[in-house]
Amino acid sequence: MGHGSTVHSVTYDLLRSLGMTTVFGNPGSTEEPFLQNFPADFTYVLGLQEASVIAMADAFAQVTLRPTLVNLHSSAGVGNAIGNLVTAYHGHTPLVVTSGQQHREMVIGEPYLGNRDATTLPKPWVKWAYEPARAEDVPAALMRAYAMAVQPPAGPVYLSIPLDDWNVPLAGPAVVRGVSTLVAPDVERLRGFAERISASRRPALVFGPDVDRRGGWHAAIALAEKLRASVYGPPLPDRISFPEDHPLYQGPLGISLKAVSDRLGGHDLVVVAGAEVFRYYPYVPGVVLPPGTALLHITDDPAVAASARAGDSVLGDPRIALELLTELVEEGARRTPPEPARRARTLPEGPSRPLTAAEVHAALNTARPPHAVLVYESTSTMALQNEWLPTVEPGSFFATASGGIGWAVPAAVGVALGDRARGERRPVIGVIGDGSFQYSVQAIWTAAQHELPIAYVVLRNREYSVLKSFAELENAPGVPGLDLPGLDIVSLARGFGCRGVDVETVDELEKELTAALETNTPTVIVVETRPQHADL
Repeated sequence: MGHGSTVHSVTYDLLRSLGMTTVFGNPGSTEEPFLQNFPADFTYVLGLQEASVIAMADAFAQVTLRPTLVNLHSSAGVGNAIGNLVTAYHGHTPLVVTSGQQHREMVIGEPYLGNRDATTLPKPWVKWAYEPARAEDVPAALMRAYAMAVQPPAGPVYLSIPLDDWNVPLAGPAVVRGVSTLVAPDVERLRGFAERISASRRPALVFGPDVDRRGGWHAAIALAEKLRASVYGPPLPDRISFPEDHPLYQGPLGISLKAVSDRLGGHDLVVVAGAEVFRYYPYVPGVVLPPGTALLHITDDPAVAASARAGDSVLGDPRIALELLTELVEEGARRTPPEPARRARTLPEGPSRPLTAAEVHAALNTARPPHAVLVYESTSTMALQNEWLPTVEPGSFFATASGGIGWAVPAAVGVALGDRARGERRPVIGVIGDGSFQYSVQAIWTAAQHELPIAYVVLRNREYSVLKSFAELENAPGVPGLDLPGLDIVSLARGFGCRGVDVETVDELEKELTAALETNTPTVIVVETRPQHADL
C-alpha cells in the first residue's frame, strides 16, 4: 500500500481481495464519500428503492454463491430495506449491508439523517450490527462482517459508517483472513441417526431449502433412493431441494399444524434436513407429529434446531450430513417404495374468460423452455406451482423465505444478474400476483437498464385473494382493502422501460412467453385471471 492511502482505498482493496466487486445500492448523501471515485473494476447496480436493492442482492448472492455487498442510505434507507432483510435472514443469505452515518462531529446533536441507535435498528434481522469506534477500524470491521456473514448459519450483517471516515489517512493493507463456510456434523451422533433410519419401517424424508442452497440436491436423491423412502416438500419452501417429478416424491406437506401432522400419519420416522420443524402459516389446530412418529432434524442453524417443537437434532452442513448418512444407512430393499404421487391437474372443460389460475399454470408448463428458473410470488396459487410447474433441476426455484411480499420481482433481477456474472444464461420467469407486483415494482427499471431477458407473468385477479381466503378461515367478515381495481400494470411496465402486454387466452400467453425469453428486454405479461382462493 503506497503513500497517500486512506480508509477508502484500503477498504476497496480489501473488497477486491474478497471478491466483492459488485455493489447493490441506492445512493444517499451520507454514502457518497464511500462511493467517490468509484473504481472501474467494480460494478454498481442501482435499485430505485432499498427494499428492491436488498432482494436483488439476496438472489444475486444465492446464484453466485458469494457474499454480496449492499449499500443503503442511513436509517431511512435501512428502514425501507428491513422487510426484505427479514427474507435474507430467514433464507441464510450472506449479505454485508452497509449504510452511511452523519459526520462524527455532528452525531452528538442528532442531525438530520443521522443514523440513530444505528446498531439496534436492523435487529433482530442481522447476525451482527456494528458502527466502528474509529475510522481506522473500518476495514477490520468489514473483514469481520464478511466472516460473520459467510460462517454457518450464513446471513446478513450490518455496518454503519460515518461519512467522514472514508478520507482518513490509513496505512495498509488490511488484514485478509480465510474463513470456513462449512461445519461438519458429529459423526457418532449421525451414526445413531443412521441406525434409527435403517430400523424404520416407513421413513419420510423432508428436504428443505438449505439442502439446495448448500449443493445437496444430488445427495438428497441418493439417500432417498437408497432408503426407498417417501419424500415430501417442506412447508412454504424458498428453494426446492428434490426433483418434484421423481417417483419417490409425494408432494408438499401442507402449511398448518393439522395439514403437516395428517400428511405424516403412518410414518414411524421423519428426517427433516435443511428446513425448520416446521414453517407454518395459517393456524389450524393440530399436533406437531402424529402419535407413533419420531423426528430427526439436520440443520447448520442452532436457532432453528433449538426452536423445533419436536425431534432430535444434529448440527452440521446438510449436504455433508446427507452424504454421510447415505454411506451409513442400510439399503431399504425390504421396503416397498411409495406409489408415485398423482397430480390433480384439473382444468375446465372449455377455455375460460377470464382464464382460471390453473389454465395459466398449465400454459406456463407447456411454454417454459428447458433449464428455466422460476421466481414465484403468487401467494393464492402456490398449490398450482407444485402441480403444474414442478422443479426438476437444482438452483432453479426461488421464493421469499419470510412470507413478506415484494421480494420476487427484484429477486428475478438478482437471479439474471447472478447468471450473467457466472457466465450462464438461463430463462428467468417470474410468476407474480398483481398485488405482489406493486410492492417493488420499481425493480423492473433495473431489469430494463441491464437488458435482462426476464419474463414476468402477472396474474391479474384484481384482489388480494389469499387474504380473502384467510378472512374465511379466521371467520373475519367485512375486512376492508382486499380489492385492487384500477391498476394498469402494462402502462407501468412500459413506463419503466419494459415491454408490456395484456393477454387473455392460453395461446396468447404461450406465444408471448416464448417471445419474451428470446429478447434482451424484460417483458411484463399481464394475464386477466379468475381469483383462486387458497386451500388453507
